Amino acid sequence: MAGPWSAEELSDIGATQLAAVLGQDPEHPLMEQYAASLHDVGERVSEDHGGSFEAVVEAAGGSAPALADLLADWNAFADVSTYDGEPVPFYKRAQIAAADVDGMGVAALRGLDELTAFADNLVPHVLRVDGILRLDPELEQRIEAEELLVHGSPEEVELRACAVHAIELLSDALAREMPPAEIDAALWNRGRAPRYKSRPRPRSRNTAY
Repeated sequence: MAGPWSAEELSDIGATQLAAVLGQDPEHPLMEQYAASLHDVGERVSEDHGGSFEAVVEAAGGSAPALADLLADWNAFADVSTYDGEPVPFYKRAQIAAADVDGMGVAALRGLDELTAFADNLVPHVLRVDGILRLDPELEQRIEAEELLVHGSPEEVELRACAVHAIELLSDALAREMPPAEIDAALWNRGRAPRYKSRPRPRSRNTAY
């Protein structure tokens, strides 16, 4: 096919078709997960916004936080962990989608400075390698041994949450001239350097990031 998929096409896309587009093995478990997420997006856009992606953005009224809140209610963007019995909403993908809508020139959104860092595993890794985050020695050893962390486990939630908090502090130290989302992007790009790629990063199997 040529051009982007419509909401209706996303609702019907299969793992085999998706794998062909991405050049991946159709039997890989991620293909089914990707297809399920795209189904959810297609169905929500069709049912709630008349099949129009533009209408999704318009529903946010020009607000990046409002767009992130809207997307966070979709299964494809679900990202709430539990810590000590309390919900911890990260919404990494919902927030980065809102930032990308503005950054790619799709729509000018206000309130970008109200978004938090996009909590994943790379930014905590950069902060750890740079000595900003100091981890429990046992957790450090597990990460260096490339042991998978369980998604939603206390240590995985703490890594993400501490990264978000650290970036808020960095932004405050810069008098908010660099908002958290901008610092996040800078650290993410920093993480592509050999210094960071040469060391194991914390890894976890999940669909949140």
